[in-house]
Amino acid sequence: MPPAQPFDPLFALIAVFVGAFGACIGSFLNVCIHRIPRNESVVNPPSHCPHCNTQIPWHLNLPAVSWLLQRGRCRFCRGPISPRYLLVELLTAAIFLAVLFQFSTYPRLLGMQQFNDWRLVPVYIVFAGGLILGTFVDFEFMEIPDSVTLGGTVAGLLFSALVPSMHGTTEWFTSLRDAALAAAIGAGVLWLVGWIGEKLYQKEAMGLGDVKLMGAVGAFLGWKGVLFTIVGGALGGSVVGVTLILLRRTRLQGQIPFGPYLSLAALAWVYWGPLLWRAYVKLLSGTP
Repeated sequence: MPPAQPFDPLFALIAVFVGAFGACIGSFLNVCIHRIPRNESVVNPPSHCPHCNTQIPWHLNLPAVSWLLQRGRCRFCRGPISPRYLLVELLTAAIFLAVLFQFSTYPRLLGMQQFNDWRLVPVYIVFAGGLILGTFVDFEFMEIPDSVTLGGTVAGLLFSALVPSMHGTTEWFTSLRDAALAAAIGAGVLWLVGWIGEKLYQKEAMGLGDVKLMGAVGAFLGWKGVLFTIVGGALGGSVVGVTLILLRRTRLQGQIPFGPYLSLAALAWVYWGPLLWRAYVKLLSGTP
């Protein structure tokens, strides 16, 4: 067990700020989740109750706190507010904090990889925010917005040039080249899987949103992250799908969104990438 680290007041203050910032971003992501699939502006009108359309004042729109104090109901009409709002805000705060701890000198939580470049913290915070947005839209609408997939690919390529350590190099051009290649591999492999499935089953087997999402994953995580995300997402989706079928919550022919499982696998790679890759290589080579 690593030795206990002395309490760092500055880091604690930064952690509080990052957690609060994550909850605020989660609140904005909730707006995006509700409005983007409906082709509504995420800026105007301001936040309002979906039942009575009453504008919500700032003091009743505090991330997580307001939902808990009002017990998940509108202050004005008492209409129910989905627990998804609370979940997204708390989840975003937790994920942002986990990324911050990857750069800290404190013992790494659950064996997560450690960042040696502070610039990776905002990079993966942006990446995680996009995955959260895409996941909850996909669960509700069975689609992933282009702002997440195509926008994520562009952001990943831009970050790769600005922060070459994303792809294990110090040269911006090498990093950008590797990101572009991995984006093409991610989208191409998943498109090929979908094309083969469509030929075998005579129906669409893979949505284009999932294909484009893998382009963004490749731009951020590289080709190793792409391979893990596809395999991990397929495994996770299969386990959940079979479980739901056994519990009779869905039919064999029922649609199950694939994007959330790809997103979960991609996040796992952000936190435990090197550890997971070594385990994968050992599995293939048969070494203990």
